[in-house]
Amino acid sequence: MRGADLVATALSHAGVQRLFSLSGNQIMPLYDACIDAGIGIVHVRHEAAAVHMADAWGRITAQVGVALVTAGPGHANAISALYTARMSESPLLLLSGHAPLARLGQGAFQEMAQAHMAAPVCKASWTADDAAGLGRLIAKALATAQGPRPGPVHLSLPFDLLQAGVKQPARPRRARQGKAVPARDVARLARWLGKASRPLLLAGAAFNNASHRALLAALDGAGGVPALALESPRGINDPALGAFAEVLAQADRIVFLGRGPDYCVRFAEQPIVHPECRFALVDAQRGMLERGQRVLGKRLRHALHADPALLAEPLAIALRAQPAQGRWAEEVRAALAYQPEAWREVRSDPARGVHPLPLCAAVQACIDARPDTVLVTDGGEFGQWAQACVRTACRVTNGPAGAIGAALPFAIAAKLARPQATVVAMLGDGTAGFHLAEFDTALRAGTPFVAVVGNDARWNAERQIQLRDYGPGRLIGCELMPTRYDRVVMAMGGHGEHVEHEDELAGALQRAVDSGLPACVNVKLDGQPAPMIRR
Repeated sequence: MRGADLVATALSHAGVQRLFSLSGNQIMPLYDACIDAGIGIVHVRHEAAAVHMADAWGRITAQVGVALVTAGPGHANAISALYTARMSESPLLLLSGHAPLARLGQGAFQEMAQAHMAAPVCKASWTADDAAGLGRLIAKALATAQGPRPGPVHLSLPFDLLQAGVKQPARPRRARQGKAVPARDVARLARWLGKASRPLLLAGAAFNNASHRALLAALDGAGGVPALALESPRGINDPALGAFAEVLAQADRIVFLGRGPDYCVRFAEQPIVHPECRFALVDAQRGMLERGQRVLGKRLRHALHADPALLAEPLAIALRAQPAQGRWAEEVRAALAYQPEAWREVRSDPARGVHPLPLCAAVQACIDARPDTVLVTDGGEFGQWAQACVRTACRVTNGPAGAIGAALPFAIAAKLARPQATVVAMLGDGTAGFHLAEFDTALRAGTPFVAVVGNDARWNAERQIQLRDYGPGRLIGCELMPTRYDRVVMAMGGHGEHVEHEDELAGALQRAVDSGLPACVNVKLDGQPAPMIRR
């Protein structure tokens, strides 16, 4: 047995059924070991796409998504995608090939300080140094990725360790579960919230994911305390939150559960938050509690070192045992659901292209006919329209990182995670260019989905900044070609539709879904800025 067989066996014992990977010299022993371990490989066209797929897999299934890339430049290509997973608190393991340990410092092929490179965007980052311990190290990495506070973990696997002969090990022990939160701490926090008139609970990104979503739903409204998780790089300006900014400014007590007073809430400064508002922090990482203390100062009344996921259920029970806070929760829900009445009357100007609102309405109608739909949305101006206007039970976004380009890999992983579901990805033409070749992956993997590309032939988010801050005479560097992405996808073997008028949308979407192929609906978009919602 080789070290590579230990790795594959440990992954199999943990329930890992597939890896998202791009091949390379340094990981060929692992590819070979996956055959006997019964682990499938989804072979992608770029290493970052492998990480994005593992990210989406983790968010949708609550299982650790595993990406496997080669050493050196393969590892470097994967790193940028780790930041998106880190900010979205997605359980993910990146396995990277690595130069042989015995040749480090001698100019080995693709020698690189890989663990140091990945460390800033991971919960933990290691280089294996013992072939016999590879199975235990895999088990540790998987457990670390899952929590408390899920996130990506990186492990570099030196080539000589993968090749080394080892004995059959004992099956790795399962990681111990986290400790329950003391009942006195739960009761104290519930009583503190019960004394508020306008309390809020703001949860971290993990509470948007499958592993924690039910916990957030149980908390929301318990004892009249609204609870929500922020998931947009635009923070409280996320148009998907409706008029939430207005009620946030009225809150008198806020609990940050697995998140802190960061840029998403403008560091809890005035006028975003009322000056008399007081705060509590709950986090599994002491460093996050210390950071919150620095930001909030004397306004911080409780700092609880605990796993937010383990606190959520007992806190919900304790809050339900207390009197509810009047109509405050209803006011918050109404603010979150708010959309301007004028949106109902918007129609496209045929001379300019399709307005995002009727496009989103057409996608919503498509989703309503298929309640099991998974919606994937990317960043940029069109992505913000999609997040604001289209609703579905399962959604994967580009997350708080603010990065773009992940939509197509996300969609492939979503279809693998939920084979019976319809998967719709909404993305701009800028983000489509990052991983357009992954349509090839989708065709090989047999994962049909529909990509709705809002095509305004520009990097519109940056163009809007230039217009606002510098004026129309200072536009530079944001133009794109009006590429027919539908034709590109058709050339690969997928299905393509082109739309220039809003009355063509319903038919194009229907044909794309019915095609049973990876499909692209290329929509000529009129280039609207992202919505800014004010009542």
